[in-house]
Amino acid sequence: MSDLRSVPTLDDVARQAGVSTATVSRCLNSPDRVVEQTRKRVLSAVEQLGYTPNFGARVMAAKRTFTIGAIIPTMENAIFARGLQAFQEELHRRGYTLLVSSSAYQPKVEEEQIRALVSRGADGLLLIGHDRDPAVYEYLQARAIPVLSAWVYLPDNSQPTVGFDNHQSMRALAQKVIDYGHRQISFISGITKGNDRAAARVAGLREALVANGLDPHAMPVIETSYEVETGAQAFQTLMKTASPPSVVMCGNDVLAVGALRGAHDMGLSVPQDVSITGFDDIELARIVTPQITTVHVPHREMGRKAAIALIDMVEKRSTGDTIELKSTLQLRESLRDLTL
Repeated sequence: MSDLRSVPTLDDVARQAGVSTATVSRCLNSPDRVVEQTRKRVLSAVEQLGYTPNFGARVMAAKRTFTIGAIIPTMENAIFARGLQAFQEELHRRGYTLLVSSSAYQPKVEEEQIRALVSRGADGLLLIGHDRDPAVYEYLQARAIPVLSAWVYLPDNSQPTVGFDNHQSMRALAQKVIDYGHRQISFISGITKGNDRAAARVAGLREALVANGLDPHAMPVIETSYEVETGAQAFQTLMKTASPPSVVMCGNDVLAVGALRGAHDMGLSVPQDVSITGFDDIELARIVTPQITTVHVPHREMGRKAAIALIDMVEKRSTGDTIELKSTLQLRESLRDLTL
């Protein structure tokens, strides 16, 4: 007869750690509510016994799956990586698991992924931006699935948002560009259809032009996908016009790095021949030469606060808080001050 070890139970862990089963459950599900000494003792017993929590029992008891779904537009560059990492870390600290999908900026794909995550029992959803078919929100509301939008700040929105003001952030950068004496301004934007962040940045730039007596309709704008290669192509197209710009502003840092490469391929010096700006302040903007003037987005803080707000909604401590985070200008070598 084979010698099979019995599967360790919650009672076994409690007995070995010298605590109640309620304390073991609290330690595994809400570790921040247990004092460190007790937590270490319980986790040591869990490791020694090889205990694995009964997920099914936990789900049945709490009527939740302790999973959160997040759908981001892309995994191909670092725009969302830092914020999503902080989001996942906070979820893990509070006993939740993250399921991530990528929509490739396609609304229909995002809708399919929303339905798939709901069917798999996601307790709540993190979405990027707010601009989508109202039927999506009606679908989630009918199923009582809490949803939070990030990377945007919309105080008057019906759904809670955690993020920053894309419109005002780009307007502030454009104002600095204009203060530096630039009047021939061109813009490389992400695709604005279905992307409220990209559209808000274009609007913010145009508003700054109007405020300074410049014609926003005279500003060349190229919309393209967020890739280094497309940024380079768009930059070269803008520089080959009859009146090339003194500055090419970009909707994010990936496009700005592409513009920088496009300048290099054309034999142009940045910022002596042309200035370039970005948006987001991802690491890429700081490791290229010259470093890129950009807008710093507090990605990690945004991810952490989004996780806290969404869990509060899932656990019915809140109906959803809208939180504004502040962006800041990062003035670096890629922007030339023409007034000097």
